[in-house]
Amino acid sequence: MLQPLFVIVKFYLGFRMKHPVDVHVGKRVRHRRWMVGKTQQQLGEAVGIKFQQIQKYETGMNRVSASRLWDIAGVLEVPVSFFFEGLEAGDIEAKAVETPASDMRGDLLADKEALELVRSYYSIPEAQRRRLFDLARVLSEVA
Repeated sequence: MLQPLFVIVKFYLGFRMKHPVDVHVGKRVRHRRWMVGKTQQQLGEAVGIKFQQIQKYETGMNRVSASRLWDIAGVLEVPVSFFFEGLEAGDIEAKAVETPASDMRGDLLADKEALELVRSYYSIPEAQRRRLFDLARVLSEVA
């Protein structure tokens, strides 16, 4: 009796696990959406789906179809290849065994404050931005 139950649970969990590529693509969608200042609701409406589906894409819980990724890329004004940048074949196996907590700790894109800082930084005029960058570099060296 216990053996069939184990097989059923394993079968169910096998379909609920996130694939590292889906997680990576979702993080890139979230990153770009933040950079252009769109909400999940706005992105969902622009591509014709509910914001909850955008949430599932961004967490990697649901896989984004090719046609939907094409639509998202158009709304976010990037090529489809943008969502795969930084993805290496060797990294896929390594990420598959990482725990979600360790994955989130090292992920700058998961930090809303960091993304807001980057977005604000790029809204500053270039000359002032360069001076701010130099100041930040000096401060980080003495810290």
